[in-house]
Amino acid sequence: MPDPGWRTAGDTDAAAHGLSAADLRLSEVLAQVSREALQAEGLDDVLQRIVDCVVRRLPVPIASIILLDESGTRFVREVWAGDIPLAELDMAIWDVSMGVAGRCARTGKPQLIADVAIDRDYVMGNPAVRSEYVVPIRHRGRLHGVLNIESTDEEFFVAETCAVFDAIAHQVAGAIHLARVVAELEAANRKLRELSTVDGLTGLANRRCFDERLAEDCARPSGRDAPLALLLVDADCFKQLNDALGHLHGDECLRRLALACSEFAAGEGDMAARYGGDELALLLPGRGEAEALGIAEQLRRRVEDAAMAHPVSVVAPWMTVSIGVFVAAAGQARSPMRMLSAADRALYAAKLQGRNRVASWDPTGDEAGLAGI
Repeated sequence: MPDPGWRTAGDTDAAAHGLSAADLRLSEVLAQVSREALQAEGLDDVLQRIVDCVVRRLPVPIASIILLDESGTRFVREVWAGDIPLAELDMAIWDVSMGVAGRCARTGKPQLIADVAIDRDYVMGNPAVRSEYVVPIRHRGRLHGVLNIESTDEEFFVAETCAVFDAIAHQVAGAIHLARVVAELEAANRKLRELSTVDGLTGLANRRCFDERLAEDCARPSGRDAPLALLLVDADCFKQLNDALGHLHGDECLRRLALACSEFAAGEGDMAARYGGDELALLLPGRGEAEALGIAEQLRRRVEDAAMAHPVSVVAPWMTVSIGVFVAAAGQARSPMRMLSAADRALYAAKLQGRNRVASWDPTGDEAGLAGI
């Protein structure tokens, strides 16, 4: 017979209104399941709250939800709650050919095991368990997994009891579907945000993202205790390269240049961005002038050593870059406009001196200091 725990203090009132005690209990549990699902954050939290609710509100010692993978051929996650311990499986993922849960998934039908001792598919989780009921969790034709309920009473799962868990499984299916839809929407939004800040050709941050980051770094009070280096990198004679060898070759050269820049901006807080056209930018917090110039020179040599064909360059038969460097010293007032203007002046000086060079700008004077070749 069903456990006396099914009865509630409201049974008399329910009868007076023409409702059975089971109807009232079911309504209460379904309402609680809905509340738990709405309050949860993420699918794992949804599942845990639901099984906790089932065990807390109903006289069952073990309740679990077991999810299937996209193919429906393997169980990939189990969330459980209970008053008695449940043995852990040795594997985190198992095939639907195993266990009563697997049989439920394969057939798509509820599995009532009145005596687990004589069922060949039952996998023991606790020796005190005597009966089990496993229900498919299905939403709009898609089988998400199964709801597994285990009892220490062989006579627990009568028709009325099973109907309650059928209804709960239906409610769980809707909650899982909603949680997955929300997760998919959040992933899509993250992807959109990423696409809005990433340059499609090079994979670096785009101009908008760079401008926002530079403004943040300049405005951050704590950041002024350390230097902030800005490198502007320009591909020499790039328009002529596109005209001579075509945009496909030019695009490939830009991608390789972007990869080199990203390797030199791999520290915490560093950023490499496509600033515009054939011009890239590196933002390097915490780098003083000597270190920034050293990085710029290494980058210049890396590009030259790559020997990317450029038969119409006035500098060399391979691709080269000119780099302008500006470093705002620790404690020095800084603004995006001031930093970009100074780095751009240094870049212009590098080009004026013959390209394939690194130059830095001294804001206290009117001349750029040159470094490199």
